[in-house]
Amino acid sequence: MSHDNDAKPENSSNPPLQVACPECGTKVAWTTDNLYRPFCSKRCKLLDLGAWADESHRIAGEPAMDEADLDALIDRLERGGQK
Repeated sequence: MSHDNDAKPENSSNPPLQVACPECGTKVAWTTDNLYRPFCSKRCKLLDLGAWADESHRIAGEPAMDEADLDALIDRLERGGQK
């Protein structure tokens, strides 16, 4: 049993969701009209991208192995796990 009347119209009277820009905290409407969402502007989007590029932003977790550690691990595994 379908209830077509239950669907909300696209142009609903509800205001769009507001989110805080991750860079500056300005409230931003979460709509398809905002090309930079969740950011408020191109500037904030680029500042955030730059922070990832220069490794100011990081995802918490174990540090990645460097190439020397990987080579040592591969050598140990090839020798049957012996140190």
